[in-house]
Amino acid sequence: MAGGDDGFDEFATAAWPRLRRSAYLLTGDHHLAEDLTQTALARTFAHWRRVRRQDALAYSRKVLVNLNIDRLRRRRMVEVGGNAAEHALDGMADRSDAAQATSDRDHVVRLLAGLTVKERRVVVLRHYFDLSEADVAAALGIAPGTVKSTLARALAKLRVSDESLEEAVGQ
Repeated sequence: MAGGDDGFDEFATAAWPRLRRSAYLLTGDHHLAEDLTQTALARTFAHWRRVRRQDALAYSRKVLVNLNIDRLRRRRMVEVGGNAAEHALDGMADRSDAAQATSDRDHVVRLLAGLTVKERRVVVLRHYFDLSEADVAAALGIAPGTVKSTLARALAKLRVSDESLEEAVGQ
């Protein structure tokens, strides 16, 4: 692979944690997230000569989202949620208070687990990836109006869930 992988190793090392977190937020399964991330990086490498001149992270993220969509369409795998909360958002920006960071990660995972698969995908793409509504619609193959209505429902659920969790912790 002489010359074809110029800079890919550095890119893959730097991009791995963010892509894996993103995949986890999309799937809710730590092991599946790692598989999707590995496949996304392999496909990015296959087109590295062209990709490195552009935004390689954006390209890899789009590949990751498309892989997840393809996986859901084929229905070959069963989506698993829940027990990988300690792996959620690994590598999030370091905070001085590790206990608070762990609590925040657990809180985000619990809130996202209360959403449907479609709602979780829309919320993650819109707010975690910071994509526009049009970009989310294009990535998921749905209408922009569907993105808006799904996001509104999901955010309403998250607000209710967040209030419920805070009340339960406060009691």
